Amino acid sequence: MVLEAIQYDPASENAPPSLRVLDQLQLPHRTTFEQIKTCEEAHDAIKKMKVRGAPAIAIVAALALAVEVGSSVVQHQLPHSPEEVRTTLGGRLDYLQTSRPTAVNLGDAVGKLKVVAQNAASKSDASAASVAQAYIVAAERMLVDDVSDNRAIGEYGARWIEANTAAGRKRRSDRHAELKVLTHCNTGSLATAGYGTALGVIRSLRASDNLTRAYCTETRPYNQGSRLTAFELVHDDIPATLVTDSMACALLAKEKDSLAAIVVGADRVAANGDTANKIGTYSLAVLARHHGVKFLVAAPRTTIDRHTLSGADIVIEQRAPEEVTRIKGPKVDDNGKILIDEGSELISTAASGIEVWNPAFDVTPAHLIDGVITEVGVVEKKDGKFDFEAIFT
Repeated sequence: MVLEAIQYDPASENAPPSLRVLDQLQLPHRTTFEQIKTCEEAHDAIKKMKVRGAPAIAIVAALALAVEVGSSVVQHQLPHSPEEVRTTLGGRLDYLQTSRPTAVNLGDAVGKLKVVAQNAASKSDASAASVAQAYIVAAERMLVDDVSDNRAIGEYGARWIEANTAAGRKRRSDRHAELKVLTHCNTGSLATAGYGTALGVIRSLRASDNLTRAYCTETRPYNQGSRLTAFELVHDDIPATLVTDSMACALLAKEKDSLAAIVVGADRVAANGDTANKIGTYSLAVLARHHGVKFLVAAPRTTIDRHTLSGADIVIEQRAPEEVTRIKGPKVDDNGKILIDEGSELISTAASGIEVWNPAFDVTPAHLIDGVITEVGVVEKKDGKFDFEAIFT
């Protein structure tokens, strides 16, 4: 059973929609779901990274507003006119968009949902309730579509690796051959509505009995690889090994042809293919090119921002210095057993007073990327350049 980070129940006859999100700050040691009833609560959860992952951020924001609007419907507190509802929805969506600046999926969702509200309000028989309902249906559809898109990304990516890498071709002809994949940060069920993007590719390879081992980096400074990706891999019983970020070069040299590819997610892909992803991705792309390993970005089309021409135009979010200088976790005994009653401890790991530079993302140049895996296929460079237009027609 794939992990579920977003739990949403549509409205019933007497109750509004409800939304619960898995607090990822508590993972991997505690599984705690948090009720989201308002846009302010969603904004806070996204900003504090209780919810993270570009697709998940967009879906939680959209559904939080659906819950808010649905509650207004049940309580008969909607504005009186269709236009007032449209204006209110637009303002709330603009507010939600400020929670995380780098991930393009949220902005894409905001734009699309505004159009839904505008079209609903423009109908000759429009009412306040009909505009609200049109929004709710569209937001709920995003949740369903994301899961199916992720599964398609997983399948396209897995088949590409099998056909276009030395390890993939060897594995298809010799079941004793090794096929290994390295991934960075977290791109699984915890970062999406379910299944995942880059981790979805790993899941698909495993489902077809072609993946023999996954490697995941710890992904400093926030450790989303060791806390989240490792948690998902163990949950799914996928053979996996955790490495520190600085071990990647030695790992590629050691594994040679058995390591088929490095597969990562994305928070924004520019029109030319430059890709913003969790800090450390650029380093992996450079290492992959040096060692002759395929480097792939797995992302839905909503992550491709055709209005951003290159990586130079992508705003990179700066995070708090404490994410680098401190670490929080539960107390454990000598055998590693968690002492729940003792709670968590905040530990300092750096010299007091040191200045910190903590960008959340870096930008990998398009020339280092071999392919972008989407829900409609893998886009490869032609004449050295990515052209994404065909997958949007």
